[in-house]
Order: sequence, then C-alpha cells, then structure tokens
Amino acid sequence: MKRICITIILLACIIAGLPAQQKTIMGQVTDQSMNPLPGVTIHIKGTKYGVITDLNGRYTLSLSDTAAILVFSYIGYMTQEVACNKQKEINISLIEDIQALEEVVVVGYGVQRKLNCIGAVTSISSNNINRTYSGRVAGVTIRGQGRRKGRINSPVNQGYYNPQMITTESYSGIVENGFKQVKNDPLSTFSIDVDKASYTNVRRFINQGQLPPKDAVRVEEMINYFEYQYEEPKDTHPLAIYAEISECPWQDGHKLMHIGMQAKKVDKSELPPSNMVFLIDVSGSMGTPNKLPLLKQSMNLLVDELREEDRVAIVVYAGAAGLVLSSTKGNQKEKIREALSLLNAGGSTAGGEGIRLAYEVAERNFIKNGNNRVILATDGDFNVGVSSDAAMEKLITEKRETGIFLTCLGYGMGNYKDSKLEILADKGNGNYAYIDNIQEAEKQLVEEFGGMLFTLAKDVKIQIEFNPAHVVAYRLVGYENRLLNDEDFNDDTKDAGEIGAGQMVTALYEIIPVGVKSPHLKSIDDLKYQKIIVNNTDPAEIATVKVRYKPARENSSIPFDIPVYDRGTPVENASENLRFASSVAMFGMLLRESEYTKDSSFDDVLKLADSSRSNDYDGYKAEFFRLVKSAKSIKN
Repeated sequence: MKRICITIILLACIIAGLPAQQKTIMGQVTDQSMNPLPGVTIHIKGTKYGVITDLNGRYTLSLSDTAAILVFSYIGYMTQEVACNKQKEINISLIEDIQALEEVVVVGYGVQRKLNCIGAVTSISSNNINRTYSGRVAGVTIRGQGRRKGRINSPVNQGYYNPQMITTESYSGIVENGFKQVKNDPLSTFSIDVDKASYTNVRRFINQGQLPPKDAVRVEEMINYFEYQYEEPKDTHPLAIYAEISECPWQDGHKLMHIGMQAKKVDKSELPPSNMVFLIDVSGSMGTPNKLPLLKQSMNLLVDELREEDRVAIVVYAGAAGLVLSSTKGNQKEKIREALSLLNAGGSTAGGEGIRLAYEVAERNFIKNGNNRVILATDGDFNVGVSSDAAMEKLITEKRETGIFLTCLGYGMGNYKDSKLEILADKGNGNYAYIDNIQEAEKQLVEEFGGMLFTLAKDVKIQIEFNPAHVVAYRLVGYENRLLNDEDFNDDTKDAGEIGAGQMVTALYEIIPVGVKSPHLKSIDDLKYQKIIVNNTDPAEIATVKVRYKPARENSSIPFDIPVYDRGTPVENASENLRFASSVAMFGMLLRESEYTKDSSFDDVLKLADSSRSNDYDGYKAEFFRLVKSAKSIKN
C-alpha cells in the first residue's frame, strides 16, 4: 500500500508539472542552405520546457500559451526568438554566428586556455553571483570577443547552459599504462570493454569549443566507438580473433600490434524475448532539453524496435521511486509512449531506491532464457538514499547473479557523473553509452540494438604471451581500468567484460622489438637465478593471443588462442583497420597529453585518418576527421 501511495503521489507530481497541452506547433529547422539541423534546442521562453529537433531537423512542441515565444538555439548559429501568434507550423533557418570567442575559461576543471571558436555567448562573473547571459555554452566563462579565425561546426545537440548550475562533473582518475619488459612480465591480461561513452563525451566537449578533461578520455572507448572490417566466426566459437603487426605511427622503431574480436551477428528476429525495465531519472537535474526530453526521444526509438514477445516496464525516481508502467507487451507501443510522454523533471535524486525497485520489477517478470535487463537513463547525479558507489556496486553485483544485467545511458552536462555510470555498468554485466544527440541514440539503440541489449558471451578475457626472442617490452594502449592479474585469466570466479551479438572489440599494443634503442626502455639488470628459454617457433611469431569466455547462460569458461606474426609490414601498407584505429588512439593520447606522443601532432592524426576512410558507410569516420580539426583549432 505504501508503494502504491508513493506511485500515485509521484505520478500526480509528474502530471502536474506538465504544461496544459492545448496547442501543438510543429516545423523544421534548417541552415541557410536549407540543410536540416538535427539536435537544435527549442524551448518556451521563460521556462525550461522544450524539445530537440530530430534527424530531419523536425520538431513537435505542445504549449498552452498561444502568445508564447519560442527560442531556437544551436552551437555555431545565432539564437533566434519567434512569437507563436496562433501559428500551427513554424519553419526557421538559423544564421551562422559571425562572432568568435577570444578567451574561454573552463568552469569546474581549473583549466584556462585561449581559443577561437563560435557559439552563443554566456558571460558569468568570476564570483559566480552576478550573471548576465545572452546565449548558452555549457561549463564555460567567456571574457571578450573578436572575429573568428575558424568555424567549429557540429552536427550534434549541445542543449543549453543553465546559469544557476555549477559544473560538478566527475571522472575516475586514469594512470596511463607504461612499458613492461618481457623478461619480467611476459604475460599481459585484461578484460574486454565495449563501452563507447568516452568518445561521445569527448565529442560533446570539443563541439562546445573546449578540450575535454584528461580523465574523461578513455582511449579504448574511443577506439571501440568505430566499426572495423572483421570477419565473423567460422567455427563453433561465438567470437573470432584477428591480429596484425605493423610499424607504430607515433614512435620510430616501435611496432604496433592490432587485435580485433568480432562476435557472431544475430538477426533481430532471432533474438530471445526481452524483459526490460526502463529506469528513468526524473529529478530536477534532468530538466534541461539535452537530458529528459532527449532521453524520452531516445526511449521512443527503442520502443520502435520492440516485438510482441518483448516486455517493457517503466520505473522513475526523483525524491522517491515509483512504477509508472507495469510490464507491458512490446506491441502496445502507444501505451508505452504515452507513459513516457507524462514524464517531467522535478525533485531530488533517490537513485539507489530506483535501482532497487527496477530490479524487483525485472525479477517479477523474469523470462527464462530471455534477455532480462534494467536500462538506467540518467545524468548519474545520485544524492538521496542508497547513493554511495560501494552500496550500489554491491546491490548490482548481487543482482547480476540472478541473470538480470544492467545497461547505463548517460545524458547531459554540468553535473554528469561519468565515474558512477561506468562502475555501475561494469558491475552489472552490461554496457555504457553517453547520448549527446538523437543520432547517437539511434546508433546505440537502433543500429546496434542486438549488441547493446543481448549478451552473447560474458567474462571475456584476453591474455597475450610475448615472445622474448622478438619483443623486449610492450604496453597496452588504454584499458587502464580493465587490467587483470595473470592468474585471473584461468579463474572463472573473476568477473570480466561482456560482448553482445554483432559487437566488436579492438585493442592495441605498442611494442619495442629486440635490438631497438628506445627512450621509453628503462634499464633492468639481468636476472641471476632465472634463464629465459626460447622455444623453437616460426621466426616471425611475435606473440600468442589467448581468449577465455563464458557462453551467456553458463558458468564455465572456454579457451582458444591464435599466434601473431610480424611480416615487416610498413604502416602505409597495413590494413585500414589498423591505420584508423591507430589514428583514433593517437588522438586520444594527444588529448591526454601522453608522454608517448610528445613528438606527434593533430596533423599526424589527420594524415593517418585521411588514409583510412574508404569504409565509412555511416559517416562516423568523416565526423572524426572534422572533430580532430576542431580540436586542433582549439589547441592553437
């Protein structure tokens, strides 16, 4: 009875917070060349209520005041205001901003840097008390303005900046992997990672005219954001392994080993039935258009993918947690969409209670041999109830043993808690994505639906054994928070990463060959009591890649391995897979100001990326190329 009362109160608050829906306005937003602009924020002036344009630049907005004024805002374009005046359709072409920002101070990170970029202007006094603002750029203080030198044009939605909001984003610290010598550490072991949140978050910062905080850059997630041309499994294993050796593009004399893993693709119609619980944050921090409104649009895309055999429930949390929609068949799409449309932001954030209730609902509707999953959508700002990382980790670790996995979708800026969401997804045997615009939502929830929501293999571990006859030292690029002890590889009680249907994983190793003098090779005395014995192998065999995985519903791991050969391939003759992955890795390391790319530049990244863009059916490589150019402009 208590839960029913809480639910009724919560629903009443949600409904009461919505404006009366007496009129609907629709339209399209384009640039001056009549190209549609997706991700433009449209909100009612004087309120936080608004929407975001879709892939075709179209929008639909409900309002009660026929005299309301609509505000159209988008980074790189002039903010425009249009009076409704009883119009039913408002189409608008945004005009490029001809002003540039001369000096930007990033709020909340203690970083100051001058740059040239464009966007609407936000001016905030240094004491954060007296504020004047005419535009919306998240997390920046701007002093002065001048003519622009270059244009940072972004296809992504930036939302808008709330001048009352203090930037409190959090990221887990990263200590970059260093070189290990083979004579002391011949094995390298890590858990796979298919999360991609870091790349989209980095993209968000750069498209706002800022370089990201160093700890926001997880190089492996940037590499794994992109698709590569790997062959599917041809044997009994659901995973196939690919490996290649070439020259290292950022350090003369070094080699680069590229490892790729491809999971078996499964047609959507062949996926097992899903029991999903949407766990949606409707607290006050979710009120801006790039949070709850974008979240609702995202979930509606996922609803389009549901089949009759799938089921969905909706749990929300603000000051308390409540069940908005009981488990409903996937073919009742209008009922699910109606429940989503009622959601409105307000209140504090009882994230822990929401997670508990979501798991309870998932357990009540558990589908044997199905996909049972909680999908948490939030900015990660838990501050009421069971909110400590340790408490939620314990809860989610316990629940994953029941066969209910967790997917985390992050939204927004300013108070975004990347550190919490990454941990929760890791402990929940799930994955983690950051949604910065409706295109990204479509990529994650539609194009990669099977991989995001259906686990094909769990506790997937990789162990590399390097051949001391050819390798003196190595370092794993990225995966700093996924490292395992060597003995963990054979220990089936040790948790590791999951891979979904059709997903791929990419990893890079920088290698110092025997006989190469490297500035990164530290002197270690020869061992007195041990002698390295090199077995007879193929003269080109540089390493062996070993893999262990558990089928999704089993608890015993299955091993297999492949040898890796160095055929002396120069980087210009290496596969496009290796060249593009290494360009992304180099970009990530430059953003982190890595000691291993001191002699490299954004121009080196652009040259390498430009040589490996032929397989770009979805345009993501072209977007990456533009992003590097924007980062170069900001840095300069």
